[in-house]
Amino acid sequence: MKSAKHDTSSKPPIDRTADPIDPVDRLSPLLERFRVRAALFHAGPLCGATPFDPLPGRAFLHVLRRGAMVVRHRHGQGVPPLLRVNEPTLLLYPRPLFHEFVNPPREGSDFSCATLDFDGGAHNPIVIALPALVQVPLAEVDGLAPALDLLSRETERVRCGSRLVADRLFEVLLIQLLRWILDHPARVGVSSGLIAGLSDPRLARTLTAVHRSPGEPWTLPRMAAAAAMSRSAFAQAFKQTTGTTPAAYLTDCRLTAASAMLRARHPVKRVADELGFADPSSLSRAFRQRFGAAPRAWRAALARIFHQ
Repeated sequence: MKSAKHDTSSKPPIDRTADPIDPVDRLSPLLERFRVRAALFHAGPLCGATPFDPLPGRAFLHVLRRGAMVVRHRHGQGVPPLLRVNEPTLLLYPRPLFHEFVNPPREGSDFSCATLDFDGGAHNPIVIALPALVQVPLAEVDGLAPALDLLSRETERVRCGSRLVADRLFEVLLIQLLRWILDHPARVGVSSGLIAGLSDPRLARTLTAVHRSPGEPWTLPRMAAAAAMSRSAFAQAFKQTTGTTPAAYLTDCRLTAASAMLRARHPVKRVADELGFADPSSLSRAFRQRFGAAPRAWRAALARIFHQ
C-alpha cells in the first residue's frame, strides 16, 4: 500500500524569526545570578510635590494606576526636564536620578512606589543595560492586571504579611516589565548593550549560558558554538550588538557576580573557585582594577556604609 503524499508546494515557508515564542529563558539565569529586591514605601493618593533624591545604590519603580501628573527632572540628567503622564504608567529609574512628581491636589492619583536594590548596584548588568528612565503605559505590558489587582488589595488595609507580599509583587512587576523590554528594546530606546544582546536569538543563547554558569571555561569557540555561529561572525555580531567583546563581557560578568557573592559574605577563595579565576590572587587583582579595592577591603567598606 502506497503512502499518501501531501503537496506542500503551496505552503509558505515557516518564518522562525517571526515566532514570538522564544524557548530560551533569558531572564531567570540573569536574575538568579544578579538578584533584585523591592521594598514598598508608598501606596495610595499622591498630592502636591514629592521629590525623590538620588541616593547611591537606590533605584525606583513607580506605578500610576489612576490620575495624571507632571514629572520634573534636573537639567543634564539625560532625561526630559519636564514630563507629563496622562495614562496608567510604569516608571522605572534603574539608577540614582533626581525626580519629582507633581500631582493635582484635588484629583490626586492612585500611586504605588517601591525602591529597588540591585545586586552590584551601578555595576549590575541590568542596571547598566537600561536607560536612565523607562516609561511604559500599563496597557502595553501583557499580564500586569492580576499582579496590580493583588497589589491594590494588599495595600488597601494592613494584614499579616501584607508588606512582604507587596514587596514580592513589585518584583513580579519588574520581571514582567523586563520581559516586555526584551521583546521591545527599541520602544525604550535600547539599541546596544546586554538588552540588545538578549533580544538577538543567537546571542541570547550564549549570554544566557554565561549568566547561568560564568565560572565555566568560556573560550571564544565555545561561546560561538552556543550561538551556532562561526567564531568570526559571533565575535563581530557580539561587539556590534553589545558594544563590548565576548572576553570583556565575561570578565565583567564574573566580577559583578563576585561582588554579589562577597556582599553575601562568601569566602574569597570560594568566589574565585566558582567564578573561574585561577586563584584568589587573580580575583583580587581583577577586582581591584574594576572596583578600586581588593575584595576583603571592598566588603569591609560596604559593611561600614550599611552600618552607619
